[in-house]
Amino acid sequence: MKNISKIIIAFISILAVSCNADDVDNRPVLESVSAPEMTLPVTGKTFVLTENNADKEADLFQWTAAEYSNNVVVSYSLLMDAKDGNFANAQTLATTSDISQASITVKTLNQAAIELGAVPGTAKMFDVKVKCSVSGGVPMETEEIITISITAYSGLVTYPFTDWYLVGDATVAGWDNNKGNQPLFRSGVNPKLYKYTGYFKAGYFKVISTLGKWAPMYGGAGGNLAYRGTDADADPASLNIPTAGYYTFTMNTETLSYTLVSYNASAATSFPTIGFIGSSRTGTDAGWGEDTDMVQSAFDPHIWTLTISLFDGKGKFRANNAWDVNWGGDTAFSGFTANGASGGDIPVAKSKYQIYFNDLDGSYLMLPNQQ
Repeated sequence: MKNISKIIIAFISILAVSCNADDVDNRPVLESVSAPEMTLPVTGKTFVLTENNADKEADLFQWTAAEYSNNVVVSYSLLMDAKDGNFANAQTLATTSDISQASITVKTLNQAAIELGAVPGTAKMFDVKVKCSVSGGVPMETEEIITISITAYSGLVTYPFTDWYLVGDATVAGWDNNKGNQPLFRSGVNPKLYKYTGYFKAGYFKVISTLGKWAPMYGGAGGNLAYRGTDADADPASLNIPTAGYYTFTMNTETLSYTLVSYNASAATSFPTIGFIGSSRTGTDAGWGEDTDMVQSAFDPHIWTLTISLFDGKGKFRANNAWDVNWGGDTAFSGFTANGASGGDIPVAKSKYQIYFNDLDGSYLMLPNQQ
């Protein structure tokens, strides 16, 4: 009786497998029929962009609908690259679902052009095409590419602050005045107040404000800063780090004073990753869904850097791609925050940035990158 039951169960299993196989074989095959084609704007159109019109429509980009062998939802991506760039570094102007047009603002078109090497005030040619995809289907792209001319505006923010960089054998750059010198972090409320908490070698250091030049410069002794305005002025004394380790250096360029005290970093957390997150990454709230990882310093594991183009929006720093430990701020460009404090969302203006972050004290600095 047990053997008969086993045979019946096996027979039913074979039938089930056969039916499933038939179902797979009978499923309709999704095939591409025709790719989308750009219809507007036409090749040769010229765009002269101005910041005053940043939020206005630059143009309505349109294309024909893609056709597939079955009725499916089609996702479109409107792409732009430098002329003859083969879309290797394409910028996405817009994405749509089953909609074959997109209104592109002046700001979006300008940002993409700057990212692709446009020199503000000079016309540059760009290629535009549409790429589409469906679930379970092969992506298709427009066979015909349109070429447009864009004269971009700077897209960079006005930066009214003076920054100061460490130089000396106690620092990451040594006595080279243009070799990845570490900038001091600046208070978000007092533009004359600077601070840096981090690792120093045993040795000496000064601060300079222009990479590649030895003046202006600050040195000092006994808590008093000494200023060197030009190369013809006397060279100020260097600040001494007697023993390698972590220190907090603060300076006030208004009161011409400084402090240099030892910092106990023995209990500091070592984070595997720290990333920047926020609406300023994408120009929409979708930017809060994913981090852009920063680069950890080999000289000081608590210092992180990132070069990135950002949109108008807000952002924060967080550890390990999670919200357990995150840092924010209330001031643009720079600020001192508490370790692990969530704080507010950092306001960001659209530009390219070199970002510095210190996980020991939550200090951040966002320098507009003019390159």
